[in-house]
Amino acid sequence: MNEMLLLRHGETEWSRAGRHTGRTDLPLTAHGEEQARALAPLVKELLEEQGFGLVLVSPARRALRTADLAGLPAYEVEPDLWEWDYGGYEGITTPDIRADRPGWYLWRDGVVPGDAAHPGETAAQVGARADRVIERARQAPGLVALVAHGHLLRVLAARWLGLRPEDGRLLRLDTGTYSRLGFEHGEPVLKTWNAPAA
Repeated sequence: MNEMLLLRHGETEWSRAGRHTGRTDLPLTAHGEEQARALAPLVKELLEEQGFGLVLVSPARRALRTADLAGLPAYEVEPDLWEWDYGGYEGITTPDIRADRPGWYLWRDGVVPGDAAHPGETAAQVGARADRVIERARQAPGLVALVAHGHLLRVLAARWLGLRPEDGRLLRLDTGTYSRLGFEHGEPVLKTWNAPAA
């Protein structure tokens, strides 16, 4: 593998409202679909230049739709690319959480347990999933593309750089953007981060 292209899915109603969207399977908004289509020229250019050795997409329909609209070919659905399981904070905004837990910060304080289907995850658990994706990507030839979610991709980039999962807090990532992870002198680096489609 020489590089990873990361695509964060387009906007959903909940991402627009700032609601934590882990495992709730929401569709893209009309604007989110426009964001995904705007990624297509970049994907086409990369396909023509070198193609993709591996394309992995989260099972969430917002990610699958983004992959389709961006024109990514022959992708595999990868369960490890699901977004952070927010447990009892699913669908709740940070200001609403802070009404009960003043000063709460996901990256420092974590989530409260949810139900059996969505028990919630720690940053370390999300990091373990990201590590498995990175290991799989490193075995693939050429360029690897991933389509997933904001917090998961932030954790994945932190782990790529050899940082703790919690250090993903340093890497803001907006909907409908692309990022590239690569190497400089054999060491992992961020080549592009949180770039809007041209």
